[in-house]
Amino acid sequence: MHSGRLLLEEPIRMASILEPSKPNFFHAMTKIVGTLGPKSRSVEVISACLEAGMSVARFDFSWGDIDYHQETVENLKKAVKSTKKLCAVMLDTVGPELQVVNKSERAISLEADSFVVLTPDQEKEASSALLPINFSGLSKSVKPGDTIFIGQYLFTGNETTSIWMEVAELKGDDVVCLVKSGATLAGSLYTLHISQIRVDLPTLSDADKDVISKWGFRNNIDFLSLSHTRHAEDVRHAREFLSKLGDLHQTLIFAKIENTEGLTHFDEILQEADGVIISRGNLGIDLPPEKVFLFQKAAVYKCNMAGKPAVVTRVVDSMTDNLRPTRAEATDVANAVLDGSDAILLGAETLRGLYPVETISTVGKICAEVRAAIKVRASVIIVFTSSGRAARLIAKYRPTMPVLSVVIPQLKTNQLRWSFTGAFEARQSLIVRGLFPMLADPRHPAESTSANNESVLKVALDHGKASGITKSHDRVVVCQKVGDASVVKIIELED
Repeated sequence: MHSGRLLLEEPIRMASILEPSKPNFFHAMTKIVGTLGPKSRSVEVISACLEAGMSVARFDFSWGDIDYHQETVENLKKAVKSTKKLCAVMLDTVGPELQVVNKSERAISLEADSFVVLTPDQEKEASSALLPINFSGLSKSVKPGDTIFIGQYLFTGNETTSIWMEVAELKGDDVVCLVKSGATLAGSLYTLHISQIRVDLPTLSDADKDVISKWGFRNNIDFLSLSHTRHAEDVRHAREFLSKLGDLHQTLIFAKIENTEGLTHFDEILQEADGVIISRGNLGIDLPPEKVFLFQKAAVYKCNMAGKPAVVTRVVDSMTDNLRPTRAEATDVANAVLDGSDAILLGAETLRGLYPVETISTVGKICAEVRAAIKVRASVIIVFTSSGRAARLIAKYRPTMPVLSVVIPQLKTNQLRWSFTGAFEARQSLIVRGLFPMLADPRHPAESTSANNESVLKVALDHGKASGITKSHDRVVVCQKVGDASVVKIIELED
């Protein structure tokens, strides 16, 4: 069943729109990925983000070194321990991203109708007339008339944080551009994006491999966001690299679709990847606005049919500087949920935005209101699993009620020491729509030899009541293995 085809069993009552939302709502079916950075890296803020509904923490290596991100992830671990909330870790690679280097970190103002030179000589100082870049082949990749955007995160071309330029002339290795919209660039690093031009750089760079083998391996990352994925081979290459790094062979690879090349090869990429991130910011440069939403709907539908998570970005840009989203943004979040998106990814809003916690809370409330509009007959589906595959398979069909995945740890050995699996499998469910994992006591087997062994089920039901998922007299669907048989039963909760 595809979520876009869900029908309301009864019209939404107009009076219900005026009723206040429940203050202690259960977190929305659609998950929230929050990017941690300067405004959201303290233990206190991360804890508040977790309480507000963040289930995956994203670490963007387009900026900041390994030591900086290690401090942040250590704070995340402390926040997880204090809040007792699971949180997965996502490493976002840089990939073939072109960047302007501003060593002085002084703000640079460019005015419309002025000219600026892009040069590969990174030793030169950045100014309003000259911008050093990290790519020596730009002059061979572009031609007069091509469009170039420069900024931090926002690439609409009309706000104050990004520059829209047009290639005017090629001079050796330098590229002379005409500034079409003026803005002030602040900070040490800005991203450069060329519309519909392929950059001849590897998708997984040597710098990315160094970060993964050091930081990613040390922190046993749950997800790898493969930036600028252009072909299925990009995913295969990344998976081969991860397979050589111990437990990282379990890390799920999410293909980040950011340009027309990735869009063209989407079907093959989806087949290879474990999930997809639809990067609407960069896609908004390569595609006209009316095509971006069409790709979003088509891509999410394909992901739903394949049973692979779809993540949508750039939904509440205005909350980077404002406490409330625009009405259009709120509607955009709701439409992403109704399309079937598994998660909403927040970038600049939580990385450097003024209201990271409020942003997560607001997006979560919008997602929850969409969920509450659909009438359901059962409160929850409880699935007992060791690997998480059974729960993900059920979530693939987009049930209207949450799926509580009870992960039973298993004992394993590498001939040197014994350890329990389970936490890794549980965290990787944190990006799947409607799937909420919990770790069971390892003393209770996942595959019971007796249908009467209800101790794990009781723990799960108690967790459901404490979380607000279930209440007395609710119906619950339970899926578990009893011996060699798979059993599905429906129970009604007592007082």
